[in-house]
Amino acid sequence: MERERVTDYQVIIIGSGPAGCTAALYLSRANIKAIVLEGLQPGGQLTITTDVENYPGFPEGILGPKLMDLMRQQAERFGAVFRALEPVENVNFRTHPFEVQTDQRLYVAPAVIVASGASAKQIGLPSEQALQGFGVSYCATCDGFFFKNKEIVVVGGGDSAMEEATFLTKFASKVTVIHRREELRASKIMQERALSNSKIEFVFNTTVDEVIGTKENGVTSLKLRNLNTNEVTDFATQGLFVAIGHTPNTAPYVGQLELDQAGYICLPHRHSTVTNIQGVFACGDVVDHIYRQAITAAGSGCQAALDCERWLTHQRITERWGLAQGEEERVDT
Repeated sequence: MERERVTDYQVIIIGSGPAGCTAALYLSRANIKAIVLEGLQPGGQLTITTDVENYPGFPEGILGPKLMDLMRQQAERFGAVFRALEPVENVNFRTHPFEVQTDQRLYVAPAVIVASGASAKQIGLPSEQALQGFGVSYCATCDGFFFKNKEIVVVGGGDSAMEEATFLTKFASKVTVIHRREELRASKIMQERALSNSKIEFVFNTTVDEVIGTKENGVTSLKLRNLNTNEVTDFATQGLFVAIGHTPNTAPYVGQLELDQAGYICLPHRHSTVTNIQGVFACGDVVDHIYRQAITAAGSGCQAALDCERWLTHQRITERWGLAQGEEERVDT
């Protein structure tokens, strides 16, 4: 299928979470034409979050979808263009200008900012998906505050699960860790920290078969399956935190951008968002597997925009782009 070729923009931003929206805001205010390819989940992970109470500037808190809508409106006010429901299928960063192909169009631009984020791994239950943001969470730092004096469950057995469980004891009256294996996979120090916490209990050789609850009342219980006996039992709980890892959304960049073993984009220079390809920048959760917060993502989006603006100016591309859009040249990596 021949796709429409779009050459109207100086920067293509892939991803529309806090990082992508902030990058779009800064570039647009600098009179740089930027287009944001929002993908299949406009607004990113915050759109499946209910209350956000730790983003500066909102003393009463704000709904995740509302926060992302405001970020988008602010970027649009200065001229940024957003395209929804166009997932990126392929990219070509080997020649310049760069090419980004969606299922509908072929976008061509001298610079690209990758802000495609990461997706929390899910158990894969329809009931889990139905109650996301209504008692089912994938971020203890984001949502732990809402579970004060409640009994909750953490699923997982690695470092992330132990860290989440330990953090949640600051709020919950009891945290039960459910793990499908006989032994934890977490590092020794993380295991010891969780095992020595009087608020944390463990259930091994067990999986979650179903999440029970409603959007009105939240999570009320889980159906647990013992993998040794196959017995299914009801387990009363008021919240479920899934901590089985994240997957960076980097599939289109394999073989072109440098990725680490977990699939996150590597940034060769500590104080820069430039990737191994000059003119391609990365920010937000697609590079960050440690903090994974809206505020840190937004901050790195600002950095990427500033780095990108300086690069475009240094290369004098902002002056030349539009006069020689058909030219292609090799890109040094």
